[in-house]
Amino acid sequence: MNSVFFDHATIDVWIAEDAPLVDLTTHLLAVGGQQARMCLSIRSASVAACTEEAARIVQHCGGQVEHWLTSGTPVAADDVLLAATGHAADLLRAWKVAQNLLEYACGVAGATARMVQAVQAAAPGVAVLTTRKHAPGLRRIALKATLSGGAFPHRLGVGETVLVFPQHRALLGGWDALAERLAAVAHALAEKKCVIEAHSLDEALHAAAAGADVVQFDKATPEALRAWCPPLRQRHPHLRLLAAGGIHLGNAADYATSGVDALVTSSLHHAPPADVGVRVVPL
Repeated sequence: MNSVFFDHATIDVWIAEDAPLVDLTTHLLAVGGQQARMCLSIRSASVAACTEEAARIVQHCGGQVEHWLTSGTPVAADDVLLAATGHAADLLRAWKVAQNLLEYACGVAGATARMVQAVQAAAPGVAVLTTRKHAPGLRRIALKATLSGGAFPHRLGVGETVLVFPQHRALLGGWDALAERLAAVAHALAEKKCVIEAHSLDEALHAAAAGADVVQFDKATPEALRAWCPPLRQRHPHLRLLAAGGIHLGNAADYATSGVDALVTSSLHHAPPADVGVRVVPL
């Protein structure tokens, strides 16, 4: 899966962060000149993710990649994610950068796949959407990992969608002012949906009246959503409903059956890393 773009400079920055000058251990032991093979294997079932970028790390360091599993491939314990040959110095320079990338990405992809499976089993058709709430610099990796696990992005950046938070309403002066502003700029939203965050049924009704195409409930319980969704859909049948805030694998199925169209979650970005073992042997 190469749908997420990583430029060459990004790959080189990752390598330079770990090995900008000299690998002192390899130099002192004088093992860098011999030919070697490196295999990166996963130690428990998961989903492959960012293997293409791990392969590029090896290639940028001078190694030759023999094999890798495509991102999105389900993997079992001991499956080889990537195998490469080359000078030992080149493989050892790539080693930890590629391993760290795969451990994070495969951990996120595996957790995503488990949540998507749980949601689809409980409520087929309800989507799992991932947010942009993660550490700066991780967006491409987090996005590719969650896509590999079967989720979709909620919002990749503030320029992508219109999403009105209470902070925006406060600056405008309230619901009436928001409705007036959205009506005035409706022509500019011809190709966009307007999403408005709400924390109660009353706020959701205000949001729909103000011109929302989508209401995003923040930190509402599944029980509350079961009470709020039917009257909202009855009054506004074309309104789409999202649940966000506090959603994780343990409660995702409960939220999926609450009446919403999709779940918005940040928890997948913080999944435990996969355990990826690395074996380097001389040829």
